[in-house]
Amino acid sequence: MIFFTLFKRILAVLALIALILVVYLLWARPYQLNWGATDQERKQTMPGDQLEPQPEFFATRAITISGTPEEIWPWLIQMGYCRAGYYGYDILENQGSPRGIRSADRILPEFQQFKAGDEVPISPIARMVFYAIEPNRYLIWTGTNHQGSFLWALYPVDKSHTRLVSRIRWSFHWTQPSLLMLDFFTEFTDYLAVREILHGVKGRVEDQIEPMAKQNTEVAIYGATALIFLVTLFLLLIRPLTWYRWLTGLAGGIVWLITWYAPVSIWMGVGLELLVLWMINVKVVRGRLSGGQVP
Repeated sequence: MIFFTLFKRILAVLALIALILVVYLLWARPYQLNWGATDQERKQTMPGDQLEPQPEFFATRAITISGTPEEIWPWLIQMGYCRAGYYGYDILENQGSPRGIRSADRILPEFQQFKAGDEVPISPIARMVFYAIEPNRYLIWTGTNHQGSFLWALYPVDKSHTRLVSRIRWSFHWTQPSLLMLDFFTEFTDYLAVREILHGVKGRVEDQIEPMAKQNTEVAIYGATALIFLVTLFLLLIRPLTWYRWLTGLAGGIVWLITWYAPVSIWMGVGLELLVLWMINVKVVRGRLSGGQVP
């Protein structure tokens, strides 16, 4: 009997995860892989595409910056761990950097002269290399084994505006479990990181750098949303299975997707998170009032 009950709970959790993944694949993934990019940018061939001809992860994201390619380029070439940082979520991306937690807010002359083959430190333990560098046009990072393509390209719109395009092409490491776990982590979080980097470059060129407090608040909200979803799944496993609890888990998953991927204010996500917490708390309070146990 105990085994059958646990089996039903596991099935309920798996069904819920499957449903959330379907929503992610049909709606969130297409949106996040093409954030900010035009149809032309998504379809056009770009430098570095040949490094991963048939990618399983193919993202083209873009932003318009009030500046010329010559004004934007120095900010791109100096990016990297222990260099200028990434202008994104510094509290995560620059942890342990001897240059400090905050990404550079100025051009660093010592990180302007690189050539193809030079290393690009990504983190304390990870490295990539410059595959190609065309000043004021594009730069390409790739793995040390030349697998995957990470492009940063500049396309002038007019005399004072430029499109900064990020294109990422890579495939999952299906036969390498440790790398595969990192692949799945990247699948879901890469969008948040790259979008913030694009905004970070734009803010520096336009002299409107985002306060670190705002970045940290967003990181906390994203983390809390994912944690609340995991809590609802955990409750499905350890508490008696009810439709109310399953629907609470579904709500937690939908709120996670909306907060991370929907083109809405992050504060809407906060409001929805509070709603899910209320749904969880109502069940707990009712259980205590009805006899001291949570149903």
